[in-house]
Amino acid sequence: MAIFQIRGGQALRGTVRTSGRKNSAVAVLPAALLADGPVRLDNLPQILDVAVMVELLRTLGARVQADGAGTLWVDGAGTGAAIADARWAGRLRASYYLLGALLSRHGEADVPLPGGCDIGLRPIDQHLKGFAAMGAEVRIAHGMVSLRARQLRGAHIYLDVTSVGATINLMLAAARAQGVTVIENAAKEPHVVDVATQLLAMGASIIGAGTDVIKVRGVQRLHGCTHAIIPDEIEASTYLIAATATGGDVVVENLIPRHLEPVIAKLAEAGAVLEEGGDWVRVRGPRRCSAVHVKTQPYPGFPTDAQQPMTSLLTTALGTSTVTETIWDGRFRFVDELLRMGARVTVAGRTAVIESVTQLTGASVTATELRGAAALLLAGLMAQGASTLDAGQTLDRGYEAVEQKLAGLGADVQRLSAPPVYALPWGEAMHVGAAGWDGGAEHRR
Repeated sequence: MAIFQIRGGQALRGTVRTSGRKNSAVAVLPAALLADGPVRLDNLPQILDVAVMVELLRTLGARVQADGAGTLWVDGAGTGAAIADARWAGRLRASYYLLGALLSRHGEADVPLPGGCDIGLRPIDQHLKGFAAMGAEVRIAHGMVSLRARQLRGAHIYLDVTSVGATINLMLAAARAQGVTVIENAAKEPHVVDVATQLLAMGASIIGAGTDVIKVRGVQRLHGCTHAIIPDEIEASTYLIAATATGGDVVVENLIPRHLEPVIAKLAEAGAVLEEGGDWVRVRGPRRCSAVHVKTQPYPGFPTDAQQPMTSLLTTALGTSTVTETIWDGRFRFVDELLRMGARVTVAGRTAVIESVTQLTGASVTATELRGAAALLLAGLMAQGASTLDAGQTLDRGYEAVEQKLAGLGADVQRLSAPPVYALPWGEAMHVGAAGWDGGAEHRR
């Protein structure tokens, strides 16, 4: 469990580097199981969700080894069991990507219903609808999703709601199916494109990723490849929002500015001054922000994962702000903790009305999910005095070395609990060449 002490009131200054995208990492790892040879994945964030997914892959028989910080080799050729371990799957929302990967590779999959953050109702009906359309028999019993298919076949699938998870899962299933699969009303998020890019490097036939219609022509075999994960725009957004909220001056490196456009636009509207380069954004926060109105939308709209940190920023903005959450119905549960810090926020349905206060004050707060934890950490940086944040395992699930990165910007943030122990240590203990796996030409396809 992670407990942080934050002393607020310090403007953040300096440069911080964004890690690889969390939401890509937990999808490209299962995707690697589809290859008949080893897959090298670079720029993986060293976070708890990646470690949990690695353990899941290992329990299925995959070989996963580290090759320095942020690089893993995944060889799914040895996967035999198609039953995911409930001890690990229940800790991770993205465990559902094993459904598409295992079904595609083995024609069967048994995966527990996914866990992850409690941010409201998160059904997987669109995933299952698509698998059924491709010829899979779907059964749910005793908390387990079971899929069976003698031969997956291409299908025309219209998603009733735009779902990132369903879009990626159906791409995985379709990659080795017989015929052409068309996914309409597909999600356009950058990590959808990232997974498609990896599959293309493995020999898949996919067109339209990043649009609302994706076509996948199944192939019999996929091969190993090297794939670098895109930067995490939600982590980058968090640091840009934190710098703005504290009146700081921060350069965030290793990002794709286009992915941040809605966040950058709202920060500019709130009074920040921003500059962009090819892979960096500099933000200079105002003495005090102005109120803005925010509404979350699927990409390329304002991202739901940046909503909570933005809500913290707006607690001290001049005027009255509104934040409307259209994606998840439980995304304002952290607001009760903001109230402990002196915020004036009223939530009615999916809209929060935020009345300005001059200053937040330090308090002891508790986070129950990842982005709410980031918002409360940000509130502590804004507050007068000391705050204690009991983040459980939430922050470590999605932010790499968050206290170290913030300390590098001048923040007074200390982890009071023991540092996180990941199931997967990067470093000398695990490297390509261990256990008789010596790398070689197959790795470098």
